Amino acid sequence: MTRLAVPKTYKLYIGGKFPRSESGRVYEVSTAEGAFLANAAKASRKDARDAVVAARAATPGWSGATGYNRGQVLYRIAELLEGRRAQFVEELRLSEGCTAAEAERQVDAAIDIWVWYAGWADKYVQVAGNGNAVSGPYFNVSTPEATGVVAIIAPQDSGLLGLVSVVAPALVSGNTVVVVASERSPLAAISLSEVLATSDVPGGVINVLTGSAAEIAPWLASHADVNALDLAGAGDLDWIDLQITAAETLKRVLGPEEGVAAPTVERITFFTETKTVWHPKGII
Repeated sequence: MTRLAVPKTYKLYIGGKFPRSESGRVYEVSTAEGAFLANAAKASRKDARDAVVAARAATPGWSGATGYNRGQVLYRIAELLEGRRAQFVEELRLSEGCTAAEAERQVDAAIDIWVWYAGWADKYVQVAGNGNAVSGPYFNVSTPEATGVVAIIAPQDSGLLGLVSVVAPALVSGNTVVVVASERSPLAAISLSEVLATSDVPGGVINVLTGSAAEIAPWLASHADVNALDLAGAGDLDWIDLQITAAETLKRVLGPEEGVAAPTVERITFFTETKTVWHPKGII
């Protein structure tokens, strides 16, 4: 018996839920050969604002958790991604036109990145913080803390690995994230959202928007409640204007990068603020 195919319409991931774009817009996602794969939601300015609101609401709980707990949560993402490995391999193979072996290497690398950053969650403070030598009867200690809400333009040429390489380090210190996924290859990003929804990640900690980065990025750059901006995938946009716009609200900005970002501790500490505390020594 012949049956009709049921094409999937992917949604956004905001605040731990899967809403449609408030504009009702969708766009077609095709294979590398041009065949129809699915429909994806095309996020609007309002969707970006809603994502920032969700991220801000989730910030106190996520940044207030211990580094050890955040590491457990990030590791759980890796576990669930490993369990759905075959699905991600197939989605990457179709949407990016790579071989099965290449897709497998990308998925394995994405899993490894989650594990790598999970391991740093309760250790980066010892690297970035310090007990400072001072003259006088005081203790002086510097420690890094989350900067807040980080907006990210994910690499546009890598639907899964590129996104993971920029989202994971921002989460380690307790930041929450609004990320614009690859416009051409968004399926793996939305499938990752389904992983997040069934993991231990609190709603609002990671918010995933699909659609046009050129349309959404200026609103995120100008949003006064966004504390930092990662332009990793904005190389084809007018990223200098985005930096200028971000400067008007004193955002910390990381510029565009070529290719997928390698895991580094510097990507963790870039999205932190250093708090220094003075405390008098007791007199015996």
